[in-house]
Amino acid sequence: MLYKNYVKRSLDILFAVIGLIVSAVPMVIIALTIKGTSKGPVLFRQERYGLDSKPFIMYKFRSMAYGAPVVANQDFSNMENYMTGVGAFLRKTSLDELPQLWNVLKGDMSFVGPRPLADTDYEVINLRQENGGDSVRPGITGLAQVNGRNKVTNVMKAQYDSEYAKKLSFSLEVKIVWLTFRAVFLREGINYTDDSESVDEK
Repeated sequence: MLYKNYVKRSLDILFAVIGLIVSAVPMVIIALTIKGTSKGPVLFRQERYGLDSKPFIMYKFRSMAYGAPVVANQDFSNMENYMTGVGAFLRKTSLDELPQLWNVLKGDMSFVGPRPLADTDYEVINLRQENGGDSVRPGITGLAQVNGRNKVTNVMKAQYDSEYAKKLSFSLEVKIVWLTFRAVFLREGINYTDDSESVDEK
C-alpha cells in the first residue's frame, strides 16, 4: 500500500523528469523530421480514459499521414498504406510514445499500468470498471502489453489489468519494465495497430 500510494508516484515524477531531460534532443530531432517529411501536426492527441475511467488527453508523435481515413486506423492491412516512413520507424521502436513522459509528469499516467483506452474500447473500459482495473493510473507499458499486447482478447486484457491493480508492487513493476525492454529490442508482440490514430486529431 505504501508503494502504491506514495513511492510509485514519486518514482514516476523522478524518472519522467530524467526522461524528458535525456530525450529532449532526440525528441526535437524526431519533431523536426516529422515536420519536414509530412504535412500535419507533429503530435497526435487523443482523449483516453485512465484512473477511475476519467478522460484525459494523451500525446504521441504522429506516425500516420495527416488525413488518413478512419478505416486505415481499424484495418492493419490498410493502415500500412497510410503509415509514414518516419512513423513506421517510430512505431517499431516505440519512440512514438516519448511524449507520454509529459503525461506521466502531469499525473495522467504512470510508467507502468494498464494502457489508456480510447472510447472505441468501450468493452475493455466496462470490464475494467467491473473488476477494478481502472483503480490505478494507466501506463506507457503494462502487464497485458508484455503478455501478448494486441494478440490477447479484450477479456484477457481486462483480466491482466485487474491482476496488475490487485498485485501492484515494486517487484512486479520491475519485471514488467524488463519484459518491455526485451520486447522492444527483440520486437516481440509489437505491431502497428496498438493505439491507432484518429483521422480527426489535429
